[in-house]
Amino acid sequence: MDILKDLQERGLIQQMTDEEGLKNHLASQTVTLYCGFDPTADSLHIGHLVPALMLKRFQQAGHRPIALIGGGTGMIGDPSGRTDERQLNDTKTVQYFSDSITNQLAGILDFDNKENGAVARNNAEWLNQITIIEFLRDTGKHFGINYMLAKDSVQSRLENGISFTEFTYMILQSFDFLNLYEKENCSLQIGGSDQWGNITAGMELIRRAKAEGEEAKVYGLTVPLITKADGTKFGKTAGGAVWLDPKKTSPYEFYQFWINTDDRDVIKFLKYFTFLSMEEIAALEKELEDAPEKRLPHRRLAEEMTILVHDKAALEQAEKITAALFSGDIKALNGNEIEQGFKDVPTIEFPKEDKLIVDLLVDAGISSSKRQAREDVSNGAVYVNGDRQQELSYTISAEDRIDDKFTIIRRGKKKYYLIKYV
Repeated sequence: MDILKDLQERGLIQQMTDEEGLKNHLASQTVTLYCGFDPTADSLHIGHLVPALMLKRFQQAGHRPIALIGGGTGMIGDPSGRTDERQLNDTKTVQYFSDSITNQLAGILDFDNKENGAVARNNAEWLNQITIIEFLRDTGKHFGINYMLAKDSVQSRLENGISFTEFTYMILQSFDFLNLYEKENCSLQIGGSDQWGNITAGMELIRRAKAEGEEAKVYGLTVPLITKADGTKFGKTAGGAVWLDPKKTSPYEFYQFWINTDDRDVIKFLKYFTFLSMEEIAALEKELEDAPEKRLPHRRLAEEMTILVHDKAALEQAEKITAALFSGDIKALNGNEIEQGFKDVPTIEFPKEDKLIVDLLVDAGISSSKRQAREDVSNGAVYVNGDRQQELSYTISAEDRIDDKFTIIRRGKKKYYLIKYV
């Protein structure tokens, strides 16, 4: 396939060096390319998905991707796209983060393919081996201060200040490209648009470091910064970042993030994040125009992404929770599904004992007084596990505990409360 043409049709190329040269390079051989992931947390979030999936797209086109984990550069911190210094983590923490991220990337890329299997590398392997004198003599001499100061990643930080530690990050990343070029025959680096300066610096280092008369064919390509139509930051929710780790963002929450995509963004996200053909996406765009209330593109986006990052079983569970909450059939859910679906609602802990519904409403703070509680029940405003309850003498008992752990109380149309038994 013409990988560059596909990427351009999807709007996935922000910048690239020597378009014609890169096109011929990709068409003539199996190309080794890499993208770096610094271990700044114990999980990737969905902001990392576009570059990770870019590696997957190149692999599907027959090329060989390297996922470079920044076990060395992660000790320093990348100034790109930031207004302040990163918090420095210790070696043990960075190693833990590196291992976690490597495992997640193994779920996205095909490491077992015999033809062009992806590989994971950690730049701590070589950065931790060189001395400061070696680094300054052999690598630092190729970088002029004026050249580095002109890079956007440095320029944007000069006013607020940048430490020498972060200032050297560009050289370290450039050394990564040189090392992978020499040892892995890696000729293409990809990354987010904020990495353009670091990528081109690496290409320049390779050219300078090669013997006189030796041609170095290396290329760079960046993906655009993802923006949302409403102006809010992509990948953030009220609860924080949307993580790939199911312990940090449950599959249900992950599914909900994608299915709630703005109509103005959904087609763009289908192009960016899924492997659906452009013809399939065009058909979904037509569905959006003809029947926007059906939200077919949103459902397809949520399905594709949940299966990609988690699996089909996680998708089925997320869909089950969504359907149960929409229909009010709370009793169809088990305890684990209750925890996922009601993670963000007020949670009140009670001992396992029978309780009159009026007393429970007051003790849990759902109703302001016993008088208000009696009115709420009598008026049909209170639901227990999805069922309306209008009997003032009704007792919440073991029969109302889902998996012997939870009772869901709804007051009015949308106010849910999770009773958790301890």
